[in-house]
Amino acid sequence: IILGASGSGKSTILKLILGLIRPDSGQILVEGRDITTMSERELVPVRSAIGMVFQEGALFDSLSVRENVGYRLDEEGKLSELEIETEVRKHLGFVGLQEAIDKMPAELSGGMKRRVGIARALVGSPKIILYDEPTAGLDPITKRAIVDLMIKLRDTEGVTSVFVTHDLNAASTIANEHAIAEL
Repeated sequence: IILGASGSGKSTILKLILGLIRPDSGQILVEGRDITTMSERELVPVRSAIGMVFQEGALFDSLSVRENVGYRLDEEGKLSELEIETEVRKHLGFVGLQEAIDKMPAELSGGMKRRVGIARALVGSPKIILYDEPTAGLDPITKRAIVDLMIKLRDTEGVTSVFVTHDLNAASTIANEHAIAEL
């Protein structure tokens, strides 16, 4: 859990972990490998082992839920349409949104968008998932559902999670370790 006020650099930490920005000094170890010295080409396999859940879900408005969740697999071009469909349905089932597969993002509630974002992040079975404020702006019941999904991933799938938030209730429910970013 990374806690901090708005503008304190929490989301920047996620960008550093993904290698999207480079630190001025120091090291960033992902699975024991220093990513600060890697080229863009060397970062590709590191990034493929990381799922990212963006603020607000960050879904492609012009793509259906099916297409959003399967986007990564479709772009990689390694699986057949049937295999992609199977993966999409599996991950939507995990987040409890099988019935939303043909919906467009505009037809989804905020909580549903976040859950679709989690399903999309699960594609490719990442070992690490980065969450950028996944519960911000949600009602307490939906927040709890998102938190429960994160705990389920951690406890049943063994996924390492980095959760950026300023939601103390969610943080205290999820965390077994935390860091606080200060201005």
